[in-house]
Amino acid sequence: MKKTFFILGAFGISSVLISWGIFGHEHINKSSVMALPQPMQTFFYNHIDYVTQESTVPDLRKYTLADRLENPRHFIDLENYGAWDSLPKTMKEAKAKYDDKFLTSNGILPWFMEEMMEKLTKAFKEKRKTDILFIAADLGHYMGDAHMPLHTSANFDGQMTNQKGIHALWEAQLPEKYGNTYSFNVPEAKFIDNVHNEIWRIIAASNKLKDSLLTIDNEVRKGFTEDKILKKDAEGKVVKNKFGSTFYSDEYAEKLNTALKGMVERQLRKSIIDVSNLWYTAWVNAGKPDLTDLDSPELTKRNQKHYQEDLELWKKGKLYGMDSEKDF
Repeated sequence: MKKTFFILGAFGISSVLISWGIFGHEHINKSSVMALPQPMQTFFYNHIDYVTQESTVPDLRKYTLADRLENPRHFIDLENYGAWDSLPKTMKEAKAKYDDKFLTSNGILPWFMEEMMEKLTKAFKEKRKTDILFIAADLGHYMGDAHMPLHTSANFDGQMTNQKGIHALWEAQLPEKYGNTYSFNVPEAKFIDNVHNEIWRIIAASNKLKDSLLTIDNEVRKGFTEDKILKKDAEGKVVKNKFGSTFYSDEYAEKLNTALKGMVERQLRKSIIDVSNLWYTAWVNAGKPDLTDLDSPELTKRNQKHYQEDLELWKKGKLYGMDSEKDF
């Protein structure tokens, strides 16, 4: 989730931006399990419900628990860090170059993901079951955020270009509305030789889409009068979701979705690919530890009864039993 500013008390409540929404994050993590190779997949499949549901925990820490350390982990405002070749390589270097206030305001997403990879690799190496599952689920969330173009920009909600609300529309409302048409089948996970370079490649690729996303939205807006962009109730009042974010009208959402030409689905599918790649890479770098003894044979045997059915469904691009809580 991007920087949102869910502030209570004397400051009131301002709008919340949902990163991929519950729908997106749950589908990313669940699909990533199905993309893992054997024998690693068996262990993760035993806990696929946990990994799926835990995908939204970073957002819960931010909003429900009001964890002040959580927010900057979800984004990076690249414009405010200066030239690309001057960016710090590690979290240690970032903290040495910038003070805490700057990092909190401008985000630490790529550096934090690298730290998470180190922790996941260590958890695999030491075969700490709970840590493996918890860290993997969290890492899946942050990698999903890294694929949302506006998570890499100071103009994170189009607020600088008179496009406020585009963030939640792109990553939550559109996936909820059209996600049943997406294909969640992706190639099997592969080993990443250089995790650092891969994470920054992903950040750069997402950032390159930022201008396209905003330009397309601006073009679509030209075809609507102001009163037709947002959804309204019978009394003519703007409809808002449980977080206070405004709904866009069905007509506007449809026009934007068409104009984006599959951008949202492509980024979601790339998230799945990269999450499974990082999980697999951490396991390989840990020495490919045998995970079969972390679960009882009975649990594995019971789950295998449904595994083949779920795998065949996933190969067709679908996921079994997905009924994510709606944000919109």
